[in-house]
This record gives sequence, structure tokens and C-alpha cells, in this order.
Amino acid sequence: MTDDLLRYRGEFPILERTTYLISNSLGAMPRAVYDVLRAYADTWATRGVRAWEERWWTLALEVGNRIAALMNAPENATAIHQNVTTCQATVASCFDFSGKRNKVVYSDLNFPSVMYFWEGQRSRGARVHMVKTDDGVHVPTERLLAAIDEETLLVPISHVIFRSAFINDAKAIIERAHHVGACVVLDTFQSLGTVPVDVAELDPDFVCGGVLKWLCGGAGTAYLYVRPELGRKLRPAFTGWMAHEEPFAFEVGPTRYADLPFRFMNGTPNVPGMEAALPGLKIIAEVGVDRIREKSKRQTARLIELASQHGWRVNTPRSAEQRGGTVSIDMPMAREVCAELLKRDILVDYRPSAGVRFSPHFYNTDQELEVAMAAVEDILNSRTVAAK
Repeated sequence: MTDDLLRYRGEFPILERTTYLISNSLGAMPRAVYDVLRAYADTWATRGVRAWEERWWTLALEVGNRIAALMNAPENATAIHQNVTTCQATVASCFDFSGKRNKVVYSDLNFPSVMYFWEGQRSRGARVHMVKTDDGVHVPTERLLAAIDEETLLVPISHVIFRSAFINDAKAIIERAHHVGACVVLDTFQSLGTVPVDVAELDPDFVCGGVLKWLCGGAGTAYLYVRPELGRKLRPAFTGWMAHEEPFAFEVGPTRYADLPFRFMNGTPNVPGMEAALPGLKIIAEVGVDRIREKSKRQTARLIELASQHGWRVNTPRSAEQRGGTVSIDMPMAREVCAELLKRDILVDYRPSAGVRFSPHFYNTDQELEVAMAAVEDILNSRTVAAK
């Protein structure tokens, strides 16, 4: 079978030296990042402080709009931050937890960093309701929906679960939240770039994520989309000079908020991080998330098939429609197997209660899946023999 997406392999240098199956954690670096970071350094060296007015100040707008296009969001409504925890902190700062509507509902399968943040909001009056999983793979949707009631203020949920790749029913959760007057913060870190996200169809209040993983954009660039009609009403308390209507007036006292998306930014941005994000965003847009998704469903199904042939536990939904881009396999001695795979330049990772995570992206060949799983079998056989 011809795989047209493999023509992009040459854009990613690490694929020449490794079997790269870890895009759920860190996407492969596009070759063009060398050029954009060199250009950043040249601009700094030659233009100095003039670079702010010539490019750097508006770079967040360019990056935000490229991300917005990938999720069918309107232009000029996506702010840029350094990480998702900061994005969610910005959202939380818009709300008052002192009243009766102060409940925050999410699943225990959310990424821990944001759970730590929301637990910290208890000191501001937030009542955190964490819905627990039964199997460590699936979010109990009906139980989550039932927990969202008239006292719920915010529902920060992961679109795709980082451990199991289970796809939450975002549409149902958003509809339920809106029915009772709550807002949803949809974390698309593990979906955007490999699972289609359509903001116009889902109608979330906030969407956050980062370019680190499936968007192949490197560390230090995260995004926060705010539904425009809501965003114009909110006044984030976690703010800074980028959010000021006239930042270079250096006014003393309270802020005068800028229009979207700057309204939801704060301090000086990570300029080199944003520059490094652009090549990956351009490639993902060219390839198309729909095409990436179709290949991902096929390759993750093959990984599940190979794992099942060996009787290894798969901690990922078998239904393609419920499964993101990762397959978590809990084979015997999974942590040790992962360490050995890394020594063989087969790049994967291990997570507790998940196992070894294999995450093929559009640039991976089918043969690489076979190579990785054969290596797991060889490692386990070697250790069995050694034990005897």
C-alpha cells in the first residue's frame, strides 16, 4: 500500500537515526527549525531592540492564528502562553469561587499538572469534584455528566487521555455544562494534530494545549482559545503588560484590557519558542489532520493486534472511534522493557498504570511498528532465558 504521507519523513532528521514512536510526548523536530532559530538569532544580533516592533510583538498573533486554523476556530481568539498549566491559571483567574456556583468537575485521568493546579484553587473557595475511573482506561461519561450540576462553575477536561488515549465525549460534556450554566476548558494537548478538533462544532468556552507533541513544535509554546463573545466579557486577574490596551504607555495602576487574543496573555512571551513552533504547524496544516487521523487509526489498530497476539495487556480502547494516537501496552516488566527499547534507539516511554506508550505519527512507516514489537519480544525472551 502506498503511503503518501511518508514523503514528509525527510523533513525530520531524527527519523534517520531512530525508530521514533513517542510523538505523544515530544514530536519529532522539523528540519526547518534550524533555519528559524538561526533567523531568530540573526534578528536579535542585527536588529536588537527594533525586533520587537518589527516582528516579535505580533508573533503570538501569527502563531495563535495558525493553531486556530487547525481547530476551525475564528482568527484572533487564541492567546499564546508557555504551558497548559499557565493557560488554565489564566482561565481560573477570570472566575470567583466565593459563591454557591463554585464547583470544578473533572476526571482523575486528567494530566496531573492541571489537577495539581485545580486542587490549589480550593484555597480560593473552589469545590473540586474528581470523577474516578473504574478501569484506568475509560472516563465514566455518564458519571461525569451527572456530576455537572447547577453549582458547577468550570469543567476542565482532557479531550484525549494521556495514559490510555481514550477520547472523551467532548460534545456531550460541553452540552451538559452549558445546559446548567457552566464553562468547559477543553485540553487538546493529546488530540490536536492527530485527532480532529472542530471548535465551531463543539462550541467549547476555552481550548488549551501545546505544540510540544503531535504538532511537532517543541517546548515552551502553549495556546489558549477563548470563545470570543465570552472572552470580551471576562477580566483575567492573572494578567500582564501584553494584555494592556497600550502596553508601551507604561501606565501605573489597574490595566485597561486589550482586545482578543492579547487580553488573555500576560508577561513577555517566549519568542524563540514561538519561532520554533512555526515549521511544525505549517507541516501539519499541509498534511491535514483528517489524513493523519486515518493513518493513526490504522497503525494503532496494528499495534493492538500485535500486542494481543502476545497476550500483552492493552490499556487503550480497542474501538478506533474512542482511541487517540497512542497505544499503551503493559507487557511483563514494562518499565525495564522501555529502558531497553530506548537503548536500542526505539523511542517510546513508560507511564505508571499504563505501560509502554507507542505513538506512531504520520511520518512513521508500518515496518517501524513491526520492528518495535519484535524488539519487545526479543527483550522479553532474552530476560526469560537469563532468568533460567
